[in-house]
Amino acid sequence: MMYGYAWDTTTPLTYAWSILPIILIGLTVTLKAAAAGFAIALGLGLVFAMLRRSRFRSVSWTTACIVEFLRDTPLLVQLFFLYYVLPEYGVTLPAFLTGALALGLQYSAYTSEVYRGGIEAVPRGQWEAATALNMTRMQTYRDIIVPQIVPRILPAMGNYMVAMIKETPVLSVITVLDMMALANMIGERTFEYLVPLTMVGLIFLILTLICSAGLHRLQKVLPKAGIPLR
Repeated sequence: MMYGYAWDTTTPLTYAWSILPIILIGLTVTLKAAAAGFAIALGLGLVFAMLRRSRFRSVSWTTACIVEFLRDTPLLVQLFFLYYVLPEYGVTLPAFLTGALALGLQYSAYTSEVYRGGIEAVPRGQWEAATALNMTRMQTYRDIIVPQIVPRILPAMGNYMVAMIKETPVLSVITVLDMMALANMIGERTFEYLVPLTMVGLIFLILTLICSAGLHRLQKVLPKAGIPLR
């Protein structure tokens, strides 16, 4: 029994039905972690992309080093660093927040490259027009550059969102009770792993298919930027 639910292992179907409420509890944690991590990745990735285009080489070089470090080191190492090392220096974060932050930091390195590619694809004339209109750099990004690159970077961002959803099971190593963690706990107590792990795998499959279909639909309805890339 877990969370007040009793498990019936008489048949695979009754077993699956009895553990479904617990798996759904883990699903909400998975979705929240993925959503929080992706929001961090989107915001921080854009900041990294802008800083890498800074006029000051010290800023752009430092940002490039940070991005490479985040991209080239395993998520598990970053997760353990945030959860076990930071408390030694007086910074203690809840497990869920640590997991979402680790996901966001890792994927911000990837999204920053997507942003940078989209920004560099904007014709130089757009930047020159903004300068002629005496627009600040922030106004240029907000009103001219970002609206143009969104339709172009959407497919790549969607791929990273799907990848992040599939990465959430790693958060179980720091006691975040997502779907995988709960499925493992159920298996340990019933000595039957096939049904809970199969259910988790199917739910992840459904989630990724829904996300892919939603992104495909969004690409069709999202207005295309009127400025050609050439």
